[in-house]
Amino acid sequence: MAKFLNNIFNLREMNTKNLLFVCMFILGSSFSSVAQKIAVVDINEVLSSLPDYQAAQTELDRIAAEWRQQIAQEFDKVKSLYNKFQAEQVLLSAEDKIKKEEEIVKKEAEVRELQKNKFGPEGELFTKRQEMVSPIQEKVFAAIETYAADKAIDIIFDKSGSAGILFTNPEFDKTADLKKRLNIKK
Repeated sequence: MAKFLNNIFNLREMNTKNLLFVCMFILGSSFSSVAQKIAVVDINEVLSSLPDYQAAQTELDRIAAEWRQQIAQEFDKVKSLYNKFQAEQVLLSAEDKIKKEEEIVKKEAEVRELQKNKFGPEGELFTKRQEMVSPIQEKVFAAIETYAADKAIDIIFDKSGSAGILFTNPEFDKTADLKKRLNIKK
């Protein structure tokens, strides 16, 4: 073995192939000594397989459909007001035209506000989804953590791509070390 290593490390005779072999050997041995166990999970498949999650999604879809229909009816009213205005505008005075236009614009703004309140980023549907789905997601993530601990898995990725990393062993989080190196106090 010593003769083999002497031959490999003889710089005068070292060629690219030997150098590559040495690098791969060193790299391979360093990885094997600190190997991490990694797993992949399709979180969407897991969630969609749960009856509670399916029921919550069905209920959310039903609520969303009702609200969409309500909003569509309100937009139809705005369209009707506009069509009526178009038909009558030749008979209206300038002042009445302005009043009717303002009424239509106000009604449209109200419908858009309703739409935002129901479907916006912090709207009722978002709140309802959090209320109904969060407990199920927490249950699944607790199961993932338990599974990782039982199987000594260091990192679990989501292969559906929606969540990224589902679990990491806190030992591998070096955020505090980096903040310390950068003299960040918080």
